[in-house]
Amino acid sequence: MNWTDRLNRSISAERAAFVKDQLGASPISSRYHDLTRRATILPPIGRTSRAKQGHTMEPSPPIDRLTTQDIGLIFRIMAEFTDGLEALAPITQAVSVFGSTRIGSDDPAYAFAEQIGRLLAQHGYAVLTGAGPGVMEAANKGAYEAGGVSVGLNIELPQQQHPNRYLTKLVNFQHFFVRKAMFVKHSLAFVILPGGYGTLDELFDSVTLIQTRKIKPFPVILVGGDYWEGLVGWLRDPVVRQGKIGPEELSIIKIVQSPEEAIQLIKDASLPEPRTP
Repeated sequence: MNWTDRLNRSISAERAAFVKDQLGASPISSRYHDLTRRATILPPIGRTSRAKQGHTMEPSPPIDRLTTQDIGLIFRIMAEFTDGLEALAPITQAVSVFGSTRIGSDDPAYAFAEQIGRLLAQHGYAVLTGAGPGVMEAANKGAYEAGGVSVGLNIELPQQQHPNRYLTKLVNFQHFFVRKAMFVKHSLAFVILPGGYGTLDELFDSVTLIQTRKIKPFPVILVGGDYWEGLVGWLRDPVVRQGKIGPEELSIIKIVQSPEEAIQLIKDASLPEPRTP
């Protein structure tokens, strides 16, 4: 299915009518139609060919420099956001769990994640993960076997990450930034177990959004103090000591030693409305 089919499937007539009503005959509307007309109908005109024809060279407005590929990318991203929002709309109380894909069921972090998923489901929270193996599989397994809502936001990767089998709902994404927006928008808290670059990316992305007040604060919880001791120690000294961040910004991150502590932090938090980064 190509991107135009996806867009037509994803955007309802009501939404289209709303957009039309909002734009009306405004300059935005005319520029939008001009953009799509130029990108999809007119062949691209190179600056060199115009010079050869003896025309006076004038700077092209940015709208003229968008290619058909650019427009296609824009609408693919729109369709992906729309699909994600529609798929996750019924989920109102969810917690995201992150951690390494490179652990087996014999790793202590696997048992921790499974217990966290189980407790979250028992307390009425849906569990969101990246749908992969390792910590993600464990958290999904705990929620799934407890009869809860277990959601996987899968990313399409060159190495073909396969979703784990403990999911009640699977949503696929091509772009990391779209998937990250879905995690932030639909989560009441982030629970982060030991992991690598991807896990650290989710950690610091959420902390930065809270620090810069792009989103309302929510619990960002690190599970397993021994694993995170070096990172938090470095943040405390030299980062806080040298004034790169303030002590209150470091306090965004909470550290717990057990699944039960993580659940209690989430329950005790003053949880905001769903947020949009």
